[in-house]
Amino acid sequence: MEQNNPHISIVSPVYKGEKMVHELVSRIVTSVTTITNNYEIILVNDASPDNSWLEIVNECSHNEKVKGLNLSRNFGQHYAITAGLHYVSGDWIVVMDCDLQDRPEEIPNLYNKAVEGFDIVYAQRIDRKDSFFKKLSSSLFHSFFNWLSGQKTDKTIANYGIYKKCVIDEFNKMKETSRSFVTLISYLGFKSIAIPVQHAERAEGNTSYTLSKLLKLTFDVMISNSNKPLQLAVGLGFCMSALSFLLAIYNIVAKLVGIITVQGYTTTVFSIWFVGGLILFVLGILGLYIGKIFEQVKERQLFIVKDSINI
Repeated sequence: MEQNNPHISIVSPVYKGEKMVHELVSRIVTSVTTITNNYEIILVNDASPDNSWLEIVNECSHNEKVKGLNLSRNFGQHYAITAGLHYVSGDWIVVMDCDLQDRPEEIPNLYNKAVEGFDIVYAQRIDRKDSFFKKLSSSLFHSFFNWLSGQKTDKTIANYGIYKKCVIDEFNKMKETSRSFVTLISYLGFKSIAIPVQHAERAEGNTSYTLSKLLKLTFDVMISNSNKPLQLAVGLGFCMSALSFLLAIYNIVAKLVGIITVQGYTTTVFSIWFVGGLILFVLGILGLYIGKIFEQVKERQLFIVKDSINI
């Protein structure tokens, strides 16, 4: 082992990355060897439906510093990242996507900033090379999340970054079943900074994040990190009670002074439907939180590794 150089681990979740794995590894090796020859690359196959695992096996056979994890089923990007982080041994850990939008050539820049005295250095994508839909969904997610949680997140920052081992050690202690890597990392604190990096076009195919997956991730992160929806439900219930009380007083006064002369059912039916819908809405919010509690108390594995190579 080299004495005066850090040991760097690179973790990348792989899904539909069959045509990108070789280039990913090649470019990572070229970049990281400018810092140290003492490195490891951990590729986590998240049960990709293509031949990604075979490509990972091939890379592992040519370079023992490349390590592969094959999950038993598709757990999701953030769970695959979690799996890889449980096997790292480096003093510094880089987390990046496999689609080559996170350019491996930025690793030395992230590292050089980290050794100035930072525990976390985020890669800030100032000029994102994403589709309009992805940019829009990201903006909406961050705006909605910031409003609900009271936190301030940056839509230009995703998973890509370099993290000190002590940060990842603390991250691995967190057992939340609803996982968002960046959200959990930001909770930990530590000294951090973001530096601008060049963002690239996706090398192959399209993003695997469909609208339904984005919505599910959004609700999971919101509910797991904020109780504001419950506070809003309480406030809405109070406002409805106050409005109903005022409306009742109005109807009594209107009846006494003769404003209301014809009896009808429209107002009554409307009120019943409105209040019924409101009750179902509040119960739905409560149900989401109870559902998350139910998932958490089962304490199931966050991931299951089916096969491993060079670990």
